[in-house]
Amino acid sequence: MVEETMKITGAGAGTGMNAKRGIRRNTRRNPRCAFCGKREEEVRILVSGVEAFVCDACAFRNARILREQDGRLPPRWHERTPATIKRQLDERVVGQDLAKRIISVALHNHYKRIADLGHPEIELAKSNILLIGPSGTGKTLLARTLAEIADVPFATVDATSLTQAGYVGADVKSILLQLLQSAAYDVKAAEGGILYIDEIDKIAHKETVAGRRDIGGQGVQQALLRLLEGATISVPSRSSRRYGMRTAFPLNTANILFIGGGEFAGLESIVLAREQQASVGYLASLPARVGHSSAFNRATPEDLVALGFIPELVGRLPVIAPLEHLDEAALVKILTQPRNAIVDEYKLLFGLSGVDLQFDSDALQTIARHAFRRGSGARGLRSILERLLLDLMFALPSLPPVRKIVIDQASAERGRAWPLSSLEEAATAASVPASHAAQVAQPGRAPLP
Repeated sequence: MVEETMKITGAGAGTGMNAKRGIRRNTRRNPRCAFCGKREEEVRILVSGVEAFVCDACAFRNARILREQDGRLPPRWHERTPATIKRQLDERVVGQDLAKRIISVALHNHYKRIADLGHPEIELAKSNILLIGPSGTGKTLLARTLAEIADVPFATVDATSLTQAGYVGADVKSILLQLLQSAAYDVKAAEGGILYIDEIDKIAHKETVAGRRDIGGQGVQQALLRLLEGATISVPSRSSRRYGMRTAFPLNTANILFIGGGEFAGLESIVLAREQQASVGYLASLPARVGHSSAFNRATPEDLVALGFIPELVGRLPVIAPLEHLDEAALVKILTQPRNAIVDEYKLLFGLSGVDLQFDSDALQTIARHAFRRGSGARGLRSILERLLLDLMFALPSLPPVRKIVIDQASAERGRAWPLSSLEEAATAASVPASHAAQVAQPGRAPLP
């Protein structure tokens, strides 16, 4: 607490009217943060007050100090058990029970390791996580929810844009800048944050033409080793490039939890081929397993190496959490059960216009079935609902007031909720003229406003 106590000192400090005039004169000509003294071009945001300025980093630190004094910091990690973490994940993510158990234990052990570093004779290794599963199964949502549970800065980066140092593209060190920005340039907070590397399967080694280097594959993997293991990296700020200054932040990655996620296309075939090969001959101990539904659950580090990852990178992502395909029943639950469910979002959106939006159970089943056939997982649900409710969201603000709308199975099958068969009754209840209601209620004859 002592080292984080801040005082306003310098040319603007003093008493009386002269001090106030000095502050106003200095801030108008050369605005600086009243706490750290940095100029406007050296910070990301500079908030102005009546007589002084404060930068975003100092505001973040002051808020953290106030939380500590108010006793509202998260509980200690020996009190927040993996079972407690999993219950919080269940409120946001549907299914994926095995993956949630794995990452709950990994998160608990990671921050318990940070909280108790008083055993120099035994060094606890990092528990970086690798999420393996099809698209739309909740990998990004799991990583973001973990950061909310831990109450730490969180950033998501895309591995497809990364290239080896010296080539066109994003440098590997640049991913730390996004985590630093999410922490409002608070280095200490960023050093305990969570960084999610999406599409990490795209940096697998690929066969190239003779004489060409794999700058987006194996070269990126080699550059990630130092970050995942833990090292002090000099992270340049974007403002340093803009103003020709060399401002860099030394960031220690030893306590940053790295989470990699990807679809890992081709991994299922590698797993099935390995199991088929092991089941051939008189010495085979297990019959060949068929089916792709649980192939991710049986993936081994050797399978990842066969896919194109170097063994050093696989070893620095020791916690492998497989995610399964979502069936129709799980997609129906995603529509209604989690906190901030998709259907609840649209109900709130229509409710802001005074409309009670409801869905039949058959309509939800139909929407889930369409998303399952597309193979896009939970991401496909929102696009289907957006197309289904497009005409309604366009027309309702121009129509007389409507109190209630029910989406039935026929509308879900058609993919359009216009015109509605029950709109005549809803319009009558809202005291809409009968002539207008009858016109709107006729299927196929309701012109959009």
